[in-house]
Amino acid sequence: MTLQQLVYFLAVAGTRNFTRAAELTHVAQPSLSKQIQSLETELGAPLFSRARGHVALTPAGEALHPIAERILSDVDLARREVGELLGLRRGRVRIGATPSLCVSMLADVLRRFHAEAPGVRLVVHEGGSQDLTAALVRGELDLALVIEPPQGLDPALETTPLLREELVVATAAGAEPPRAVRITWLRDKDMVMFRDGYDLRESTLQACHQAGFEPRFAVEGGEMDAVLRFVESGLGVAVVPSMVLANRPLLGSAKLTPALTRTVSLAHRKDVTPTNAARAVRETLTTFLRDAPLAGVIA
Repeated sequence: MTLQQLVYFLAVAGTRNFTRAAELTHVAQPSLSKQIQSLETELGAPLFSRARGHVALTPAGEALHPIAERILSDVDLARREVGELLGLRRGRVRIGATPSLCVSMLADVLRRFHAEAPGVRLVVHEGGSQDLTAALVRGELDLALVIEPPQGLDPALETTPLLREELVVATAAGAEPPRAVRITWLRDKDMVMFRDGYDLRESTLQACHQAGFEPRFAVEGGEMDAVLRFVESGLGVAVVPSMVLANRPLLGSAKLTPALTRTVSLAHRKDVTPTNAARAVRETLTTFLRDAPLAGVIA
């Protein structure tokens, strides 16, 4: 089994087309097909079904797919780590963060890091915590800022709690809500709700259900920027982290009592040692949190 065979295998798995996979990997299709056949012979099982021109992964192919992704990700990590050890002033850090963290503190953290290490390329992936966790496990990210659920994250990940965020009710600025409200205050309010799979949606729904009511949605399905804009326009109220309301003069807010919080953690794979560049990003992040006037800092 060779690394190139795994590259060809993932290309076919991603495109479901041998011709397109050959184009993407810059190889003649007969050569690609021969390498796939050699890999299947070595493994003792077909990796693709090719009935009537339709290419699909077999059970053996499904089993190999995540392993091949991790192997190639680890090879890429090894190349970058060795390059750093040789003193190259370059590298790449792939960091994921939820939309609320992207629009609040992440930009300041990355600006500080880039000023210190301009040769390191930063690749940011914005998504929900569930998507980011899966990307970490697959080796597609080096680090991720995620919201830690009560049951904890995937056991394959190592996490460091950084910040305990307070959630508040965001309203249009002219609405003038009470300074503090109980969750039951939302019972008769139109709400702007995040999309399915969004951790803020899950925590809001859970709090409402525990209080004995089903919230009423005026609009649902948005990401952070869209939800805040909908609230500004007067469509309804939303439960959001307090930090995202900074520099939003068209929004007001009310504290929830008792307080509703969530924990922001930094995560990476346990079986992969972060590169020097990734460790430097982590150090910049913890220094920023220590210096910034943010409430709820744990790190």
